[in-house]
Amino acid sequence: ETVAIDLVAMCVNDLIVAGGEPLFFLDYFATGKLDVEEAASVVRGIAEGCKQAGCGLIGGETAEMPSMYAPGDYDLAGFSVGAVHKDRVLPQNVATGDVLLGLPSSGIHSNGFSLVRKLIEKANLDYESACPWDKSAGTVGDSLLIPTKIYVKCCLPLLQKQMLTGLAHITGGGLLENLPRSLPSSVKAEITGHPPLPNVFSWMKQTSGLDDHEMLRTFNCGIGMVLIVKKDAVDEAKALLRETGESVVYELGTLVDRQGSEEQVEMKCTLT
Repeated sequence: ETVAIDLVAMCVNDLIVAGGEPLFFLDYFATGKLDVEEAASVVRGIAEGCKQAGCGLIGGETAEMPSMYAPGDYDLAGFSVGAVHKDRVLPQNVATGDVLLGLPSSGIHSNGFSLVRKLIEKANLDYESACPWDKSAGTVGDSLLIPTKIYVKCCLPLLQKQMLTGLAHITGGGLLENLPRSLPSSVKAEITGHPPLPNVFSWMKQTSGLDDHEMLRTFNCGIGMVLIVKKDAVDEAKALLRETGESVVYELGTLVDRQGSEEQVEMKCTLT
């Protein structure tokens, strides 16, 4: 049920980045031999993700393909459709002086798992082991499978008030590769207020030996969504986010003029 929420999140969070409100979702489930209970669990997870995103689950397809999948394996895919007025597609009017607000992630989300699996093996752990970075999480597997946070309902009020000039969903490539997609070539982001690493990422950093740069281009490092707002709208944006239940909002930094071929994300602080 958790990976099914991830499936929805990867679609609807990207729709929000373009300024779109998710309308509906369709799924595709393929396996060698259908396990009805397993498939029903997946559909429950998809339905929960759609509920969190405020969109409809209007259908899907199940494919049974013997010899194509190992016993117990299945393939899960899906897509979502959203709507936005043509003149409100984001990003737009992103400029020097805009402020970057960060919303916390719920955990690893859906990226970096090739490295995660290697690190679990390196540490002589398995997915049933007690979680070394969070004693309250139960097992390693329980912690790693915490679903990706869905940011639709907290961002929609700001989109409806046209308070955002852009957003960035921090997925594969991390902050360093996702944020520039929402920036014009004339500006760069100066990150001065990155929050401390959540425990899971501190453990990954220590176990892997990765430096800050590699961490920031591999994992979300605690920031799942970045909102770009005008400086004079920061307080109102924070208030609206709090009204939707976002009690923690980080001021990550600001946009400044970019000189030549400078990197578009410059870290002015270290990960701690």
